[in-house]
Amino acid sequence: MISMRDITLFSGSAHPELAAAICHHLEVPLAPTRIDRFTNDCIEVALQANCRERDVFIVQPLVPPVQEHLVELLLMLDAARGASAARITVVMPHYAYARSDKKDAPRISIAARLVADLLVTAGADRVLAMTLHSPQVHGFFSVPVDHLHALHELAGHFRAGDLSNSVVLSPDLGNAKEASKFARLLGVPVAAAAKQRLSDDKVVISSIIGDVAGRDVIVLDDEIARGSTIIEVLDRLADRDVSSVRVACTHGLFTDGALDRIGARGDVTEIVCTNTVPIPDASRSPKLTVLSVAKPLAEAVRRIHNGESVSVLFDPPRE
Repeated sequence: MISMRDITLFSGSAHPELAAAICHHLEVPLAPTRIDRFTNDCIEVALQANCRERDVFIVQPLVPPVQEHLVELLLMLDAARGASAARITVVMPHYAYARSDKKDAPRISIAARLVADLLVTAGADRVLAMTLHSPQVHGFFSVPVDHLHALHELAGHFRAGDLSNSVVLSPDLGNAKEASKFARLLGVPVAAAAKQRLSDDKVVISSIIGDVAGRDVIVLDDEIARGSTIIEVLDRLADRDVSSVRVACTHGLFTDGALDRIGARGDVTEIVCTNTVPIPDASRSPKLTVLSVAKPLAEAVRRIHNGESVSVLFDPPRE
């Protein structure tokens, strides 16, 4: 058990259920936070527990409405710093701006780096994240970043079934490394799709590299938002006479009816994601399975607090 004298964990309004689950595993209470809005639409945040010389953790994934939750997080960081916290760690299971990681058009900002700078300026001493969209985002922060992934939680779910005819498919070559790691955890082969993104909601897959015909395909992506990539992958797989398709991701955003569109496909037998982002019960599909990442996040918090290695969580021994 962590000493109550040393640690204080707060949550913004983005995902209090996950924060409460992390606290449950740590056996510490979730400290109260008051968030008000003035008549001029400005947000006021008050941390309602002692922070002085405490190891403070603030749980706040950047999920829609992203800008609201980002400003909340910045104000919470500033409040904790002003309250003389010894160290402030942002627990950010989903970093929405991680997709804005390069200058791929003239006169656009690299928002992933800018928001990282804002978090540090506001008071973040450390960041705990999960499955960032691209590896270089880790380096955008000028403070230590512990970058976890959810592959072991996802693999544990799929290992409970028959994998004798399965293959893992990465929906694009950029995710092929993670897909290969996931395939090794499952002991199955890997394939990849060659994807070209034309716009935010339009992608084209020109080919699938690897043998998927007649196989049970597990499509693995880091996040699913509108689902344009997944729908395109499903269309290409339909031409290859696959046996079944299951879709897996870490961040199940499922915006603009994506979950309904994917779940309505007869070739999709299951959709699996984690609870790095909140998914309202009313929005869930009968085909959806949500896995909890509260335990690995809690263990990472415990290790950060105690000054222990967090890297052992990246690739723990296979059960």
